[in-house]
Amino acid sequence: MRTRITELLGIEYPIICGGMLWLCKPELCAAVSNAGGLGNITAGNYESGEGLRQAIVRTRELTDKPFGVNITLLPSFRISPATYDDYFRVCCEEKVAAIEVSGAPATSYLDMVHAAGVKIFHKVGAVRHALNIEKLGYDGVFAAGLEEGGHPLDDDVTTMVLTPRIAESVKIPVVTAGGIADGRGVAAALALGAEGVMMATRFINTRECRVHENIWREIIKRQEQDTALICKSLNLQGRALKNALTEEILSIEAEGTAPERIFALITGQRVKAAWQNGDVEGAAFMIGQSVGLIHDIQSCQELLDGMVKDAEAILRRNLDRFQ
Repeated sequence: MRTRITELLGIEYPIICGGMLWLCKPELCAAVSNAGGLGNITAGNYESGEGLRQAIVRTRELTDKPFGVNITLLPSFRISPATYDDYFRVCCEEKVAAIEVSGAPATSYLDMVHAAGVKIFHKVGAVRHALNIEKLGYDGVFAAGLEEGGHPLDDDVTTMVLTPRIAESVKIPVVTAGGIADGRGVAAALALGAEGVMMATRFINTRECRVHENIWREIIKRQEQDTALICKSLNLQGRALKNALTEEILSIEAEGTAPERIFALITGQRVKAAWQNGDVEGAAFMIGQSVGLIHDIQSCQELLDGMVKDAEAILRRNLDRFQ
């Protein structure tokens, strides 16, 4: 399955792992890349640029395939502007295959990234933002629909509409994100004009993702309606798994009381602990609506091989119908 994204990144399958705080580390990153996709190291896992460098070195011990780094430029309790500078510098010095940026545009880093030969993409939720990203000189854009976990743009446009709108509006390659978990999603994304897909939630239920087994079981049990949009009152809309903690956050928001009460509930350290201790009620797990499409635990190789096989069969079957 060859697209502009596979050619640009030198990967076998047009499937990219998105950023996941505390989860996208060398083991999972290498497994995705070894399976033919583009693995991901999430820079926010590390307190410094040198910590990120060590993760990049470790990933190269586990794979000789291309992989990328996610850098989320959003307000953070932990990460300073100087640390963001170090993240980009290290990615360029280590010449990773790609950087995925979300949040604010990485305008001040683009010249350095291009000079290093690193490809850079930005995740957006609106056509106007995609046009700006193209104008700035990014190599590609990720079209992230409302269905995604994490922080979908509050324009609230779904993947089904956003992907073709962005694909018809820019010349740079478009990757679909939001609601993708299987081969049907890959086939749909290609039909809508994308050159590939990015997904994160589906990779949680892979054997190489280091989470407690309670998390795997909970994801299999949950359906597409089992997520909620939280933190709208903070202008930081996020899609998270419905549980006792997200209900508490929504209750605080409905009351209109002090935002400091919410800050204490959404700290990264809280969810970091929950991924490992399996407390499915006590943290804001940023999980997308694709949770309803996840029914098992597979290796990354099994997952990607199966997705591409299914996508090719769907595309071939529908082509045959019109011949």
